[in-house]
Amino acid sequence: MRLLLIRHGQTPSNVGHFLDTARPGPGLTDLGLRQAAALPGALAGKDIAALYASTLTRTQLTAAPLAAERGIEVRIRDGIRELSAGDLEMRADEDAARQYLTTAFAWSAGDVARRMPGGESGTEALARFDSVVAEAAGAGEPGTVALVSHGAAIRVWTAARARNVTVGFAAAHHLDNTGVVVVEGSPDSGWTALSWAGTVVPEVTASGAADGGPAGRTLSGPEPGPTADHPFD
Repeated sequence: MRLLLIRHGQTPSNVGHFLDTARPGPGLTDLGLRQAAALPGALAGKDIAALYASTLTRTQLTAAPLAAERGIEVRIRDGIRELSAGDLEMRADEDAARQYLTTAFAWSAGDVARRMPGGESGTEALARFDSVVAEAAGAGEPGTVALVSHGAAIRVWTAARARNVTVGFAAAHHLDNTGVVVVEGSPDSGWTALSWAGTVVPEVTASGAADGGPAGRTLSGPEPGPTADHPFD
């Protein structure tokens, strides 16, 4: 099956660079509403059989125009909500962003027992996202399934589950509002990323390294430090 992992439209907390992960969360800015309205056109060539959104308001508002245009329901699932910031909630300083990113991408690297300060562990976060993916796969829907989720959740899950996306790649490549990561596969056979924000992601070579990534980057390398202008929610 093919999954479209779509980040929600812009929120006021994105503008203010806040780690805003609690439910129900903010709505969309005027720009975010325009981004959501443009999503059906951007996905016009995609045969979307089912549409999911998280329990946070911003994903449901983002999914609404696509649902209306396709005449399909939005299936609301808690499993694809944003990675909980725990004690870092609503902080906008670089130290908080660094702690959040370092913990989240440690999960992708396999340290799933590690816990966000005052929040969930990698085991818990990945399991809940996996559960929604498994539900979509188990439904046997033909075509493509779209999941409107969140920046950190999409990047961390993809780095953990897609065979050709490393932690270094996912950490280095921000996903803009309404950006899309396309993956193909199944919960049993595993996943391969086909594109990241419109750029083709190459297959992994026999050595385990990729031939090259977007903007000439390879799919390996050290994790960069976060900056305040790269919020994850």
